[in-house]
Amino acid sequence: MSKTIRFSVSIEEDLIEAFDSLRRRRGWTNRSEAIRDAIRRQLIEHEWEAGEEVDAVISTTHVHIDEENCLEFLAVRGEARTIERLAHRLIGLKGVKHGELTGTSTGKRIR
Repeated sequence: MSKTIRFSVSIEEDLIEAFDSLRRRRGWTNRSEAIRDAIRRQLIEHEWEAGEEVDAVISTTHVHIDEENCLEFLAVRGEARTIERLAHRLIGLKGVKHGELTGTSTGKRIR
């Protein structure tokens, strides 16, 4: 494990109050844990956006919610812009009521 570095941050009172409220609701025990997670999330998002092109559908799941509604999950691997275009095309299909893209990466470049 790498060495822990301490640093200070100047932040507006209303912003830190909102952050502390979110931290408590999400279950982080302290600000440091919440900030580490936020930094990791940004780094992973950046890594995903800059990812290598490996186009492949990894997995799909189809779930019946009720008689008229189904839920589809697709796990894909590839270049971010290509996946975003695919997501927008799928979300725009007739009959799709809601869609969302969640991007991530392996986190190779972060600890």
